[in-house]
Amino acid sequence: MATPKEEIDRLRAQLEEYNRRYYLDNDPVVSDRQFDELMRRLQDLEKQYPQYDDPNSPTRRVGSDLTNRFESVRHRYPMMSLSNTYSLEELREFYDRVREEAPEADFVCELKFDGTAISLTYEHGRLLRAETRGDGTVGDDVTANVRTIRSVPLVLTGDDYPDDFEMRGEIYMPRAEFARLNAEREEIGEVPFANPRNAAAGTLKLQNSSVVAARRLDCFLYAMAGENLPFNSHWDALNKARTWGFRISDHMRRCRTWEEIEAFIRETDSLREGLPYATDGAVVKVNSYDIQRRLGATAKAPRWAVAYKFKAEEALTELLSVEFSVGRTGAVTPVANLTPVLLAGTVVKRASLHNADQIALLDLRIGDHVYVEKGGEIIPKITGVELSMRPAESRPLEFVRTCPQCGAPLERYEGEAAWYCPNSSGCTPQIVGRIVHFISRKAMNIEGIGEETVGLFFEQGLVRDAADLYDLAPERIAALPRLGAKSAANIMASLERSRSVPFARVLYALGIRFVGEATARILAAHFKSLDALAAASEEELAQVDEVGKTIARSVREYFADSVNRRIIERLRAAGLQFETVGEERLSDALAGLSIVISGTFERHSREELKRLIEQHGGRNLAAVSGNADYLLAGTGVGPAKLAKATKLGVRMLSEEEFERMIGERHDEAVVQPTLF
Repeated sequence: MATPKEEIDRLRAQLEEYNRRYYLDNDPVVSDRQFDELMRRLQDLEKQYPQYDDPNSPTRRVGSDLTNRFESVRHRYPMMSLSNTYSLEELREFYDRVREEAPEADFVCELKFDGTAISLTYEHGRLLRAETRGDGTVGDDVTANVRTIRSVPLVLTGDDYPDDFEMRGEIYMPRAEFARLNAEREEIGEVPFANPRNAAAGTLKLQNSSVVAARRLDCFLYAMAGENLPFNSHWDALNKARTWGFRISDHMRRCRTWEEIEAFIRETDSLREGLPYATDGAVVKVNSYDIQRRLGATAKAPRWAVAYKFKAEEALTELLSVEFSVGRTGAVTPVANLTPVLLAGTVVKRASLHNADQIALLDLRIGDHVYVEKGGEIIPKITGVELSMRPAESRPLEFVRTCPQCGAPLERYEGEAAWYCPNSSGCTPQIVGRIVHFISRKAMNIEGIGEETVGLFFEQGLVRDAADLYDLAPERIAALPRLGAKSAANIMASLERSRSVPFARVLYALGIRFVGEATARILAAHFKSLDALAAASEEELAQVDEVGKTIARSVREYFADSVNRRIIERLRAAGLQFETVGEERLSDALAGLSIVISGTFERHSREELKRLIEQHGGRNLAAVSGNADYLLAGTGVGPAKLAKATKLGVRMLSEEEFERMIGERHDEAVVQPTLF
């Protein structure tokens, strides 16, 4: 008679085999009822013998009612994006460029799935971790949710897989499930998802994995990454991965000529509407790993792969009205309301108009029949007017001249297309928008508060600016709808943690117009404190690398506003970091040297290199200029940047040479290229 442990192991192996036969081989061998009975038996045994718990048990595919808190994870290999092209001519240029540099190259053509990117890490043949793309360098750990996706193997089959590697792919929501989910949401009065891509991304970030399981997400894997992989080509890697239990698309072809690539594009374009999932193009990759390494990458994308985007679908419908919304910076954005029309599998009711110039360019009029294109956008856009259907009595649509929220006269800045509401301290959408920006992940990263919660705080009179957040009392929060004592405690703890957020992110969180993440880092590094920055003249600001007159004027205007100054003083009193805390000085090896970083590197992230430069006495520059001493060049530096460095006499520095300069040593490791 089998022991409980032996029966548990047998049931797990049996259920995984049945799951693989059903989802990957399309060859079910037991009925749903039999499968469910075996699953219930395993659940009962695991409950009875908790000492045999296994995070990769098939029972984890059902999900859990426990709330997940997503942790940020740094990718071992960056999840870069692909360059896009919308024309066969540009795709042919990519093909010709590759063939010119590597005449022996062949290619792998694949579908471009319209979902959300995922990276799966496997150790010893078991799923260890699943991460979202995030910003390409850091993503969210969504392992608990990904374990509910039945096409993702929890334990690999076979015995010849690498001991430690990653699979990259796309999680998506099938069309049928998307239609079912939206019908359900509309029935209970919720806003339907805009498209399957948004539905998949939103589902993957849900806190309750049992809800994720109920939404039946699916997954295709399309790349492998790791050190010393036992393959010489992308094609061989994917075909081998299929034998380990990974779901690899059958719509994949190895092509040796341009004519074969073009034929693949035509075929996939014609079949995509009949597929049970959304696709928006095709991906063409160089097959050989050696050639991939030779071709390298730019700062954002590989030079050995490109995504060809299919022509966006178009529909004709009536323009009913135009609404004007106000963002946190005061920018007024027009959105068109349309007669509902089916476009690319979804019903479209609204479309972006971007700005007043586009309205004038299209000569839009209420009652016009307009062409709407979806493309890759969440909100479709209007691309033209069918003049033959224009009503005789129509009048040109006029852009509003006063703020639709507070009534203030709008202003337009020189060289900009947008109109702005200048009433930054008295216009509700701007106030709420600035607070939402302040708490965002890349700014203060205050967890437990989202856009809806900020709106609730504002509505209840608890928060009128970012500084008010630090005056919140837990008992007031707990008394609000949909919150409670636990939410209040989490919010207070997160507010406390935010007091340690570095000065550069605090500066970004203030929401100064034109001051994004990169500019905030530059200003923080240059001026070292908020007081020094506030005291700087417009001329002093404009002389900082990558700042210029427009940003300098905006910074001066921000600090000249008495309302902003009062908020800053309250934030100071709350204990936020208003100075750059100097890191430990390791040496003066780079003292007096200014260095520009470009490309991707084998042993360091760009942020690590920037920190090392400062720790050894050097200065980081954002762009190649006459002030630069070195260009620290990794793989994929753009030819224009190299040409400028050569012209200005800026010396090139490799990662190895940089390490020798600062006295750092690393063992060499052969790493496969980052794959997509």
